[in-house]
Amino acid sequence: MRVLITGAAGFIGSHLAQKLAKCGHDVVGVDCFSPYYSRELKELNASALLANDVPVLRLDLSSDPLEEMLDGVNVVFHAAAQPGISNTTSFDDYLCNNIVATRRLAEACIQAPDFRGFVNVATSSVYGLYATEDENAPPKPTSYYGVTKLAAEQLVLAYCREGRLPACSVRLFSVYGPRERPEKLYPRLIHSILTDTEFPLYEGSLQHSRSFTYVDDILAGFLAVLDRLGDCRGEIFNLGSDIEITTAEGIAIVEGILGTRARTKIVPKRAGDQRRTHANITKARKLLGYTPETPPEDGLRREVAWYKDEIFGKVNPYQNT
Repeated sequence: MRVLITGAAGFIGSHLAQKLAKCGHDVVGVDCFSPYYSRELKELNASALLANDVPVLRLDLSSDPLEEMLDGVNVVFHAAAQPGISNTTSFDDYLCNNIVATRRLAEACIQAPDFRGFVNVATSSVYGLYATEDENAPPKPTSYYGVTKLAAEQLVLAYCREGRLPACSVRLFSVYGPRERPEKLYPRLIHSILTDTEFPLYEGSLQHSRSFTYVDDILAGFLAVLDRLGDCRGEIFNLGSDIEITTAEGIAIVEGILGTRARTKIVPKRAGDQRRTHANITKARKLLGYTPETPPEDGLRREVAWYKDEIFGKVNPYQNT
């Protein structure tokens, strides 16, 4: 099967591209290499994909022609997005990269011959401050990110409801692991400890709790969807770990792995930041056979090892180029 992955030079997209290539699929990636974080990190990911015979096309979904990249493609995993909750990213950037780009991609897929499935990669942020219920809960996003990702998801599903696009959506919960974006909790914490610099901690966040989900467990969910495209049509699935820990507990795990306490600096809280997420995966368990298996201690040990081996002293993850 020929599979296109958007956002392929990013954290989740690069892992998915490698996994599908190793499973024998014909995989092509696309990424615009935006300067949201270090381009060097994305280039490293793209190089790893090329080593697995996965080309990465350099295209902007919001403006470039898309028909040629879809030639022969059967399935799209749409992981590209303007990510995260940021006090500096404009609403126009979220609008362009989450809604406009998704609309253009979906409409191009509608015109592609032999197209079988569009898997939209969404987020638990659509639920709002407390993401603990199942997929039928009313969305209550509290950030530009959550609002625009919800709109993108519903746009894709609207095409599906009209019978124009075979599609589904997966809502991911706090994914972590090797290649994680540098502004996220764990890479920032690991970097601060290894460099003996202050770790910026958002005010009030120590007691926030999350279904931190190791990236391999997310990949297992993606593969289950790919194996059951027909059954997934028109559906929404939560994908995440059902193990919930607080930010304080996660920090303590990393400190224990590295054997050093972080030097914490409290910074102002972020508007729209979620207070609790706990992935309700009853539906995914039933329909997909989805069972996340990685405990936080194991996943964080792997992320620390990756950071020390591949990033520390080799790449400056906090420099945009």
